[in-house]
Amino acid sequence: MAHDVVSRLRAALDRPGSSSSDFDLNPDTAPPADRTLRPAGVLVAVSLAYTEPRVILTKRSSALKHHPGQIAFPGGKQDEADADVTAAALREAREEIGLPDGMAEVLGHMPRHETVTSFRVTPVIAVLREKFQVVPEPGEVEEVFSVPLDHVLCPQNYLIESRRWRGRRRYYFTVPYGPYYIWGATARMLRALADRMQE
Repeated sequence: MAHDVVSRLRAALDRPGSSSSDFDLNPDTAPPADRTLRPAGVLVAVSLAYTEPRVILTKRSSALKHHPGQIAFPGGKQDEADADVTAAALREAREEIGLPDGMAEVLGHMPRHETVTSFRVTPVIAVLREKFQVVPEPGEVEEVFSVPLDHVLCPQNYLIESRRWRGRRRYYFTVPYGPYYIWGATARMLRALADRMQE
C-alpha cells in the first residue's frame, strides 16, 4: 500500500500543472499590480505509519494576530538562512510540530499558490514512513492532527463557500473533516493535489 501511495503521488507531481491562488474563485477581485510576493513553503506530509495514509495538519493558536484558529500545513515564509522553500518548509515543520530532521522523504513540489496576503507558497509533498513524537510549538500551534489522504483526494468532499471580506463577498474552497473546518489556501492546495491525482 505504501509503495502504491508513493507511486501515485510521484505520478501526480510529474504531471504538468498551473499555479493556483486565493483569487481563483474571485475573478472580480484582482490582486494589486504592484504587489511583492514573499516566498514561503508548506509541508504536505503524508504519513504512511497508520492503517491508512494520513495528511498532517495544524490548528493555529487562537491567540495569534494573523489567521487565529485556522487549519494550516506546517510551514511559513522563507528566511534568509533557508537554502530554498523546501528548507523553509522542513525547518518550520521541525519548529511547529517537532518533525525530526531527515524523517520527511520529499517527493517533489506542487505548483505555487499565491495568497491574498501576498505570499507565493510552494507546497512541498513528502511522505513519513514512521511515527514521531509530536511537539506543538507553544503559542503558535494549538493542535496537530491528521486527516485520511483519501478524504482530501476526493473532489466530492469539497464545497465552495463564501463570506464578506474587506467589504466584498469572497468565495473559497472548504473540505471539512469531523470537527475541523479546513478552508482557504490550505483547502485550495489540497484541492489542486486532488485534481492532479484524478488524472
